[in-house]
Amino acid sequence: ARQQRSGHAQAPAAAWAELAAFEPESRLMARNRIVTFADADPAHVTFDMMRTKLLRTLRQNGWVSVGVTSPTADCGKTTTCLNIAFSLAHQPEIRTVLVDLDLRRPALARHLGLTQPQSMASVLQGTRPVAENFVRYGDNLAIGTNATSVRASSEILLSAATAKGVASLKAAFQPDVILYDLPPMLQSDDVMAFAPHLDCVLLVAAAEKSRLDEVDKCEQDLAEQTKVLGVVLNKCRYGSEEYGYY
Repeated sequence: ARQQRSGHAQAPAAAWAELAAFEPESRLMARNRIVTFADADPAHVTFDMMRTKLLRTLRQNGWVSVGVTSPTADCGKTTTCLNIAFSLAHQPEIRTVLVDLDLRRPALARHLGLTQPQSMASVLQGTRPVAENFVRYGDNLAIGTNATSVRASSEILLSAATAKGVASLKAAFQPDVILYDLPPMLQSDDVMAFAPHLDCVLLVAAAEKSRLDEVDKCEQDLAEQTKVLGVVLNKCRYGSEEYGYY
């Protein structure tokens, strides 16, 4: 285990140590295009560049909480979230927390092959301990997922209990980066309900699927609540052969 960093108390180190260790299955990760897990696909360079830009922006502004969303479903926001998370995990001095907040259509557990029952809604509402709902990859990536969809998700995200739950997560882990995998913006009000807890948001658009007016609408709505880091164009088929699918 790496040494405790200066500036971090012993309590967060204990919180990380309580989490069950988890090692994803490499073939599943490759099948789900999580290219930063093994760095075997040249496309990982694209996400490493995104990681570096993200870290520079967070450090310059003193930000921690990053939301990742998309205009509509199936734009690749969860794949993008996971690739950024594992790219960050390669930086041993960076503590990263990845949270599935797509309460209506959770996907992180499926992408990772996690089968045990988990509920981020219960953690945020204070009815489930953090240690029971998160797993740890290596020493510096904690992942919290959902097993099933949740009704009234926007009401949960708007509640005072969730505000306390978010604060508790930060206090427990003292992360350098928290990545929230959020629902698509144009299919519910969940993102806007949770926006006050975010320092910035990354918007993922899909080539030949996301319309420019949808992207513009999302950017405008987000800009009224938080900072927009930028737009990621995913599923583009006309890139360099060297970088394959991405």
